[in-house]
Amino acid sequence: MSESITFDLPIAGMTCASCAGRVERALSKVNGASAVSVNLATEQARVQAPGDSLPALMQAVERAGYSVPRQTLELSIDGMTCASCVGRVERALKKVPGVNSVSVNLANERAHLQLLGQVDAQTLLDAVSKAGYSASVWQAERSQSDDQQKRLLRERWALICAIALALPLVAPMLLQPFGIHWMLPAWAQFALATPVQFIFGARFYVAAWKAVRAGAGNMDLLVALGTSAGYGLSLYEWATAGERMPHLYFEASAVVIALVLLGKYLESRAKRQTASAIRALEALRPERAIQVIDGREQDVAISALRLNDLVLVKPGERFPVDGEVIDGQSHADEALISGESLPVPKQPGDKVTGGAINGEGRLLVRTQALGAETVLARIIRLVEDAQAAKAPIQKLVDKVSQIFVPTVLLLALATLLGWWLYGAPLETALINAVAVLVIACPCALGLATPTAIMAGTGVAARHGILIKDAEALERAHEVSSVVFDKTGTLTSGTPRIAHLTAVDGDEDQLLTLAGALQRGSEHPLAKAVLDAAAERGLKVPDVSDSQSLTGRGIAGDLAGRRLALGNRRMLDESGLSAGLLSESAEAWEREGRTLSWLIEQRPDPKVLGLFAFGDTLKPGALQAVQQLAARNIHSHLLTGDNRGSARVVAEALGISNVHAEVLPADKAATVTELKKTGVVAMVGDGINDAPALAAADIGIAMGGGTDVAMHAAGITLMRGDPRLVPAALEISRKTYAKIRQNLFWAFVYNLIGIPLAAFGLLNPVLAGAAMALSSVSVVSNALLLKTWKPKDLEEHR
Repeated sequence: MSESITFDLPIAGMTCASCAGRVERALSKVNGASAVSVNLATEQARVQAPGDSLPALMQAVERAGYSVPRQTLELSIDGMTCASCVGRVERALKKVPGVNSVSVNLANERAHLQLLGQVDAQTLLDAVSKAGYSASVWQAERSQSDDQQKRLLRERWALICAIALALPLVAPMLLQPFGIHWMLPAWAQFALATPVQFIFGARFYVAAWKAVRAGAGNMDLLVALGTSAGYGLSLYEWATAGERMPHLYFEASAVVIALVLLGKYLESRAKRQTASAIRALEALRPERAIQVIDGREQDVAISALRLNDLVLVKPGERFPVDGEVIDGQSHADEALISGESLPVPKQPGDKVTGGAINGEGRLLVRTQALGAETVLARIIRLVEDAQAAKAPIQKLVDKVSQIFVPTVLLLALATLLGWWLYGAPLETALINAVAVLVIACPCALGLATPTAIMAGTGVAARHGILIKDAEALERAHEVSSVVFDKTGTLTSGTPRIAHLTAVDGDEDQLLTLAGALQRGSEHPLAKAVLDAAAERGLKVPDVSDSQSLTGRGIAGDLAGRRLALGNRRMLDESGLSAGLLSESAEAWEREGRTLSWLIEQRPDPKVLGLFAFGDTLKPGALQAVQQLAARNIHSHLLTGDNRGSARVVAEALGISNVHAEVLPADKAATVTELKKTGVVAMVGDGINDAPALAAADIGIAMGGGTDVAMHAAGITLMRGDPRLVPAALEISRKTYAKIRQNLFWAFVYNLIGIPLAAFGLLNPVLAGAAMALSSVSVVSNALLLKTWKPKDLEEHR
């Protein structure tokens, strides 16, 4: 059992003394808990318990009917170089009371913490400092790009100087194959190698000392030990050589440091590129806006705007806020936000998103969201959270990294003793041990997973696919079944005329008369009629004496005729029969269509025609299902609608698995049942889909849907295009493949390189080159994801 510490837990939901007593009794039952006290006034519980019992304490509170509030905090960590550094920072932060969970990302050098109650940030920073690193509270509103650029510039100059000093040392080795045997004098080698070792290599000594002081090891310790051994052996050989020319290893130490610096520089550049998606999104945020007050235009900072303020957006400018168009017509380029490549028309009543580019018209926009509540800010948060999270496969890497450096040190010692006992000179044994230390640096191991996740989530965001967490990204490639909600997901969610027939055969005249009756109505069916008339270019006349027939339809006078449009009840009340249209009416009703009859009431009562309204398929719905089928993924249709309308949609899309007339409360149960057959993704957009999205292995919320659905889903599609569903699964497959490739190469470098070094087949210079190459190759491989495009989606645009 771990050491006992004091926990101060915030408790939410307590209202009286009996609540406090209930919480106290619940906490007292936790194994090892003692000195339990609950303060109702401060809403806190203090308990002494083993350091690893925090989850048990939280569960006890929740079982008692209360909750432990959580908050998040991001720290920037400086000084991490490998996977073992990540593990040490995480362990240090987890020891701080009140820290519920920690996830440290080597690629973006940040720690994501979940805290219970108020935890002093300085305590967390001190814990990181004691572990041998430095930290600061990460500020989302402040761009890190300038700091990164300055650090890259410093690293570049250090690298150039180190290479310039190391090249003369390695020149004799490079000239030997050409028959040129030349060697710098010992004093010159010493003069060139010493600045590289102790000035440009000082970072390794500092970091190694911090690691040793914290009782751990890291990449810097291996480099410092290895190069110091080579440098020290050279000094010894030089001091004891007498009159003979000594065999020195200054070049090995200097070149290894130069190569490691080269690898770290290239790695830093590549890591910066993996965060390019975030920087591109942040660059979309305008800093100023033109506010309209009492007709006057005023240039103001974005921070000065408030909800319902009016903002003028000129052609070519970015929308500074999320809002609603009040006046003007234009188009908006939303490509970098939603991935939609075509400009979207905007007119009064339409929503606009901050960061999108206004097209050809001036628009007056009323502000509806600001700051952290804008769509762009939420997108950035989602991408950052996903990039900071750890994929489940990373847990294996973390376990390996904890024992990696100590194991390498033992292997290096075994190599030294083995060669020496075998009878080899001490310098040979030492050089081989140095090669083991250098080749085994675990940089690539720590970068393998986070760089792939950052690149994958970044490129997905550019195409309108927001992946909220790394687990969703990792699991999505295993999906065997996709369950689609119908309305708003595969269909548009707005009624359209699916069929129409005129008794006299003149469909245009039928539409004209129906449109005249519906003119000015806000009813969804009226809009469908008017849209159909507009598509055919029909001119709709005005009617007089228009009258709403409650529960039946609408009537009006046109050119001396009394016309009416409505349901079957209106038809029956008029004393008319369906006649020749009865067969069509029955067939369309079986399809689940909504029927409307157009009749003439005076002077000659008769049926003029019949309309069948229904939801229409979204563009791309058929291609989405076909793409999934091509990848052996089964599609299911899950809807609360009647079986007729569900069957029509399913047949049009080629979906054989239909679950119709399912109540919202039962959707989650249906998804849970399907999970028994494999990994299930649920795609939906409404509040009633949220339980099913949460129940699925992977929840995918369609763009334009409710916030509740987006919170319940692991993946959010920024626009309602069903083809983004197979695209999301494809980028998951690509990303997971990169993770596996990176881990394979990271392990293979060591599995091959360490034995070669131990058996004397790899000198320290080659070992340093291989070690640097391993990190660069892993990050470069991850960056290949940035070239991904959803090809099937582009082909059908």
